[in-house]
Amino acid sequence: MPRLHADADRAQWVPVTESYGLAGRRARKKAIRMLLGQANAAMGAVPRPGGGVAAWALSQATPWLMRRAAGRVLAWVWKAEPELLVVMAQVQEATPQVRTARAMMPMEYDDTVDFRSPHLGVGEKLELPMPSNGAPPLATYTWDTGTHLVTVTAVCSDRERFGTVIGAVDELARTVRIADDLTIGASPTVLRIDPS
Repeated sequence: MPRLHADADRAQWVPVTESYGLAGRRARKKAIRMLLGQANAAMGAVPRPGGGVAAWALSQATPWLMRRAAGRVLAWVWKAEPELLVVMAQVQEATPQVRTARAMMPMEYDDTVDFRSPHLGVGEKLELPMPSNGAPPLATYTWDTGTHLVTVTAVCSDRERFGTVIGAVDELARTVRIADDLTIGASPTVLRIDPS
């Protein structure tokens, strides 16, 4: 299975990693708390004072989950305000079931524009600053390599500030690339060139 790599600007982003150390733990917990709060609001649930416990538990489990993903998932939080913006990149096999699920998404997900990446070629970008279902603002970027789908999803907690951070998300999305497990020298007659 291919793995993802990206060159996130450390001045703007805190990576969510496999590390069990203290680095990024506080930012990770704030981001998870924001995502849980947005999910509860979308389902109409009333926020509970104990919601921080769930965020803490998920924060502790995240390094283990990232290790299990083995490079198929990358995630970052906005360094200045982790509770404002979370970005996740994912690669998955383009099975018929995955393609069917994408084709059955709501109509508002059809309003995409071309988005060029130096590593993945031309993909699609969708911005939903005000989703109709009351969900938080989000942006998705998708590239179809033929065998796999690479997606980058950004979720923002503030509709008014979504436009101010989307440029940084664009820059991050352009750095995402796939690394295949190839043995060097196994096929000296094959030249691999990034899509242009």
